[in-house]
Amino acid sequence: MKPNPPTALLGTGQVQHTRLRPTRHGFRYSTYFLMLPMRALAREPGGWGAVRHNRLGLVSFHDRDHGTGQGPALAWFESVLAGEGLLEQADGEVWLHTYPRVAGYAFKPVSFWYAHRRDGSLLAVLAEVNNTFGERHCYLLSGPDLAWGRELTATKVFHVSPFCAVSGDYRFRFLRTADRTVVRIEHHNAQGPLLLTSVSGHLQAATAPRVRRAFFGMPMMSLGVVFRIHWQALQLAVKRVPFFRKPQPPQAFVTR
Repeated sequence: MKPNPPTALLGTGQVQHTRLRPTRHGFRYSTYFLMLPMRALAREPGGWGAVRHNRLGLVSFHDRDHGTGQGPALAWFESVLAGEGLLEQADGEVWLHTYPRVAGYAFKPVSFWYAHRRDGSLLAVLAEVNNTFGERHCYLLSGPDLAWGRELTATKVFHVSPFCAVSGDYRFRFLRTADRTVVRIEHHNAQGPLLLTSVSGHLQAATAPRVRRAFFGMPMMSLGVVFRIHWQALQLAVKRVPFFRKPQPPQAFVTR
């Protein structure tokens, strides 16, 4: 019997963020997100469950929110893999961990693309970062040391927060089981660890009852993300954390 293809998953969990210097500051919020098997969904469009695809809905996914914003998001990601000589090896599923549009509105601080080999092993991860200035940049992680649970490093080149200089590096760690995902990101600079962040959640099929429960539990989630970013920035300003002006964005759209 042919196994059922993967379907869209809804993750419910928490975002945590801790700043260590020059003053300690942290927060924790409940959240929900999507985990999408992009190749399976391209072959089996009915696998989106209660998540609307390129249409208005309580919870929806729009291809234009990713990559260059032109055409299917999966095709863009595969073009990135091709440009790095990785596409031929990426013959398994491509999973996308991302925030949805909620009632038509989205702000996605970071999304994660996971490219797998046919045997299920992890080939590459792409962290797609958006800032509140309307800019986007991607960090591609690959190589022989890449695996679930291992620390992966990328040099910081993209401005995100005015309270962090564009310097140092990010240290990523990704964990995934059948029903749970965890992403941990640390920002280190010359003085050591500066920011500790994580997003984690329990994964279930994106059925209509679960999607409705998530939406009505946090109907303003996307707007809430933007509000909380500015609220936390205000608190850092009150604490007189140093402010850094936004530099020019990097010329390359993808950093490896």
